Amino acid sequence: MKTRKLLQLMVVVCLMGWSTGLFAQDSLNVSPGAWHLQKCLDYARKNNIQLNSLRLDQKTSQQELLLSKSAVLPGLSGSASQNYAHGKNLDVNTGNYQSGFTPSGSYSLNSSVVLYQGGYLKNDIQQKNLSLQSANLSVQEQENNITLTITQSYLNILLDKETIIYEEEIVNTSQAQLDNAKQKLVAGSIAGKDVAQLESQLANDKYTLVSAKNTRRQDLLALKQLLQLPISYSLEIVDPDTVIAKKAVPALNLVVDNAMSFRPEVRISELGVESANISLAKAKTGFKPTLTANGSVGSSYAGTTPGYFRQLNNYFNQQVGITLSVPIFSKRVTKTNVEEAKINIDQAVLTLQDTKTTLSQNVEKSYINVLTAESQYDAAAEALRYNKETYRIADEQLSLGATAMVDFLQQKALYVQALQNFIQAKYNAALTIEIYDFYNGVPVQL
Repeated sequence: MKTRKLLQLMVVVCLMGWSTGLFAQDSLNVSPGAWHLQKCLDYARKNNIQLNSLRLDQKTSQQELLLSKSAVLPGLSGSASQNYAHGKNLDVNTGNYQSGFTPSGSYSLNSSVVLYQGGYLKNDIQQKNLSLQSANLSVQEQENNITLTITQSYLNILLDKETIIYEEEIVNTSQAQLDNAKQKLVAGSIAGKDVAQLESQLANDKYTLVSAKNTRRQDLLALKQLLQLPISYSLEIVDPDTVIAKKAVPALNLVVDNAMSFRPEVRISELGVESANISLAKAKTGFKPTLTANGSVGSSYAGTTPGYFRQLNNYFNQQVGITLSVPIFSKRVTKTNVEEAKINIDQAVLTLQDTKTTLSQNVEKSYINVLTAESQYDAAAEALRYNKETYRIADEQLSLGATAMVDFLQQKALYVQALQNFIQAKYNAALTIEIYDFYNGVPVQL
């Protein structure tokens, strides 16, 4: 029994050590403390799985380029063989046949280099270089996507936090109103149904507050998943000094031109057109001859007479030559490759046009979103100002018994709705202007 308990204790200790080590490994690159937006973006650029996968593709493209460059160099290979044959051989000294082993071997070095292949190797190097550039741009494109996604998630959390603050104020106000109403009920200056309505309103306000807190937890979890942080890591974000909801809006044509000039997705499509044209040039080399130079040196020996090294010297040979290969009939393989390459060029051109059209539409949509969001923000701010004042007056009238409970609760509902609309409009405007500026080449900053 003691042995069993000792084994159980050892298992528990091992599991505790393993879990501690696992968490230490997961949180190795995660510094403690609250996170600001730039820290979130920097961490995602370094640790995001999709980005790291694209970086591996980038390394693969680099290796493919090095391999293509090496194709113009001469190749060198060596071979050696050693054999032993068993059988009866005539002994010249005795005139008798004797059984035994007869050794033999051959050794050679061979080299070849392509002198001319219709420009195929040169075009292949250019194409592999374009593939490497495209891989680099794919990393930038994914970084852009992650930047916008994390920024939106970050602003959602700020929105949730501000909503919770206002909802807590509303709950405190509702609680104070209910306490005041209960005192009036005891004094007989208010009906019981009015107190019940305030109790119902307080319960609704508490429910809204709980929902707001739950939304914030969900949005924090979403950001953790975007950052791919360990499950046990407690994520907290830093509130910026100010959230700018309105900025100067650059002209649409200017932003579209800027986006077309530096956005990676456009350059990737342009490289696709260049690569397709190079593929056509490579396909056409199938009609051209190939000239290859080759050379070899080697020697061999058989038996033991007149001696191993003497035989190697006697049979030492050298060879150089040139091979010309001329395509005559390829059963339409080359012609088909050329025609398919032309089709791929047309497809690449269409892809480029579609990319530019999509980007232009996205920029214009972002521009419209900015104008709409700023207008909504102005309207929401004005509505909040009026409803806040009206609600203040209604609250004073309720304290004096100069308004009906139904009218007061209706005005309070209008105020709460106006408050929620204002908070939503504020962060929506901040997000839309950041996205629009990002298309214009301005880094995201809060």
